[in-house]
Amino acid sequence: MGEFKLFRRSDSGGVVIIEIGNPPVNLVDIDFMQDLTGLLDDLESSDKARVVIFRSSLPDYFVNHYDLSGRSVSKPDAPSYSQLLVRLSRIPQVTIGEIRGRTRGAGSEFALALDMRFASLERAQFGQPEVGVGLHPGAGGTQRLPALMGRARALEVMLSGEDYDAARAEQYGWVNRALPDRELSGFVDALAARIAGFPALGTRNIKALVNRSFLPADEVLLEEFQEFRQAMKNPDFAARLKWLFSRGVQSDGEVELELGAALARYPASV
Repeated sequence: MGEFKLFRRSDSGGVVIIEIGNPPVNLVDIDFMQDLTGLLDDLESSDKARVVIFRSSLPDYFVNHYDLSGRSVSKPDAPSYSQLLVRLSRIPQVTIGEIRGRTRGAGSEFALALDMRFASLERAQFGQPEVGVGLHPGAGGTQRLPALMGRARALEVMLSGEDYDAARAEQYGWVNRALPDRELSGFVDALAARIAGFPALGTRNIKALVNRSFLPADEVLLEEFQEFRQAMKNPDFAARLKWLFSRGVQSDGEVELELGAALARYPASV
């Protein structure tokens, strides 16, 4: 079993629970990607793990957006975040997101790479805010969102950059179900235990065969990621990024809690 900085792992009866904790706001940064790499190495070689549940130790954030400070730039020979999410979508285990708090940008793309997503009605919030800084989702969002909710709704989500509550996310197909917060963990635990109790051959074959028809093509994901990296060189991105940092982005405060609304306040004169 690998050693992780940000992931707390527990295993029982074929169910692996990963609790994510990257204070203050659960950014997708270099440490997150290193932990995810190690976890995928473990799971790909495991013959005991059947189901993996992802939870957060931070009540206001499940997995948040990409680290905008520049620390997330990986080494030239390291896999990109997009490649890691492809691996996540293809591991033989069934993966479930138990979502409380904000799930935006790269964090939303993490959730989209899971097999199933269940959200807290009271506490979950979703968004693809990249358009607000002149970018597009760069780790599968432009492909996985339309596959789940259809072209028109996916365009609404990505072009608006707004935050969506759990009820709307369920209506749009972003998540399997939105449940009362008090019921969420019990439901996910019971579903995971039920799946883990079935013969592994059947569950693994079901996932592998469904993946053949519904996972996005590798070449399209590569193009999406390359265009994302290129867009980060645009002066509009730098200007809007500077403005966001001046207002406290990536700290646990109003901008992160209400990022969709904050993006709309960017002044036209800047």
